[in-house]
Amino acid sequence: MGDLVIASPFLQAAAQKYEVTLLAKPYAQDLQPRFWPNVKVVPFVAPWTAFEHKYNFLIWPWRQIFRLWRQMRAEKFDLGLSARWHGSVRSAGDTRDHLLLWLFRVKTRLGFPRFESQFFLSKPLKAPEPTAHRYENWHVMGQALGLDLPRREKLQLPIARPAREILLHTGAGQPVRVWPMERYRNIVNRLRSKGFQVQVACDSDQEAWWRAAGEQNLAVPHTVGELIALLEKASAFVGNDSGPGHLAAFSGVPTFTIFGPQLPEWFAPLHLASEWLEGKACPYKPCSDYCRFPLPYCMVNSGAEEVWTRAEAFLARALHYK
Repeated sequence: MGDLVIASPFLQAAAQKYEVTLLAKPYAQDLQPRFWPNVKVVPFVAPWTAFEHKYNFLIWPWRQIFRLWRQMRAEKFDLGLSARWHGSVRSAGDTRDHLLLWLFRVKTRLGFPRFESQFFLSKPLKAPEPTAHRYENWHVMGQALGLDLPRREKLQLPIARPAREILLHTGAGQPVRVWPMERYRNIVNRLRSKGFQVQVACDSDQEAWWRAAGEQNLAVPHTVGELIALLEKASAFVGNDSGPGHLAAFSGVPTFTIFGPQLPEWFAPLHLASEWLEGKACPYKPCSDYCRFPLPYCMVNSGAEEVWTRAEAFLARALHYK
């Protein structure tokens, strides 16, 4: 979800000039009414985006893929693009997306070439520098299409309502991005001792832990809509490097992110008041969530006291409290 939120400024700008169809995972249908209502969403879970067994072709949904191919080819798109980058090569695009555009018979196909994908693109683009934020991929695409897409530091985001409620979310897409739960409970207790109202939210597989820990103010959002409802009451967000954090930032809520295997310079939330604690050093970092060790030391070596000191300072700036 974080990648799709980062792409939202591009989708908003593109929809003002073009009829836009977005091929994305089903949760895009929940984001569409709020962030880009004029974009048509076609839900599709590409099997090569799975975390495990992504190239086990025997379990791929071939009937669905064939139906999608027929549907998209019949649209006769004038332009098609992919700003995804390959997980192992930061400055190169995703060959699989480029092949899809070619199979859909899109007239003009834009993307960042990666060796063999040059054949599938009619308009290869130069990728941003390897150290650039993920948003820069979309900025380059916007320039190629003549869109008035602002720089990241110039984005105009909503302003969160003034309050003292903190939304603390302990979930993440993969376990290696989850800071230890007991340390999160320590942060919750210290925030409440400072007079803050704290709404704890978590993923479904974390609910039992929080219940056993005695948490009374717990939410387990199952949809993007339920998560947005929690964000509408929050003035700040604390959590892992995750989709909910990106959604919070784009909704106007300043965020404090505890990073692990990924790099803040690539994936920092878009809100200019957002802050973060970078994950601890590791020779394999960034590792795209495939940890080689029994524990993700980039996460667990960030102690509770260090996080509290940084989070408290962040809240002082974000909420202007003494």
